[in-house]
Amino acid sequence: MSRRCELTGKGPMSGNNVSHAKNRTRRRFLPNLQDVTLQSDVLGRSFKFKISNAALRTVDHRGGLDAFMAKAKDAELSADALKVKKEIVKATAA
Repeated sequence: MSRRCELTGKGPMSGNNVSHAKNRTRRRFLPNLQDVTLQSDVLGRSFKFKISNAALRTVDHRGGLDAFMAKAKDAELSADALKVKKEIVKATAA
């Protein structure tokens, strides 16, 4: 399983550990992923995602899962999140 946020697409980055003596060794910066359950008001059900803490704050800031999915780009979403987005768009249109 990849260490990638399902909503924002944020993944591991690489950089250097720099010691006091300025020795540089490569390292990975992993995103802070959490397993969360988000509630959709339009569909009336909940969905489980593995998302970063930054994405969770963004969902709260935008006003919930439905509002987040309305503004989310399809390229950043995972396959499961894209299915949820299409369900939400279909339910709001009806």
